[in-house]
Amino acid sequence: FLATIHDTTSDVPSIHDQPIVFEFPDVFPDELPGIPPVCEVKFSIELISRAEPISKAPYRMAPIELKELKDPLQELLERGFIRPSVSPWGAPVLFVKK
Repeated sequence: FLATIHDTTSDVPSIHDQPIVFEFPDVFPDELPGIPPVCEVKFSIELISRAEPISKAPYRMAPIELKELKDPLQELLERGFIRPSVSPWGAPVLFVKK
């Protein structure tokens, strides 16, 4: 993803106005492509015996942060890039202010 800072009081610039995007248009598609091809490599993580997941509550988020998290996740879910998980292993999401 490409993040930029712009003045919201003026016209909203297009992503194609960015010099780097203009120079390499094939690297920055307008929409995400389809599901990646199936890899020939099988990957797994061998766990230490008796290893148990650590139970930790999710970090609290402000409503605007929660929306910023849900929107991209919903798009990735709809496109098939991710799927719901019921795994006891996971990691919290943490937003860092710039």
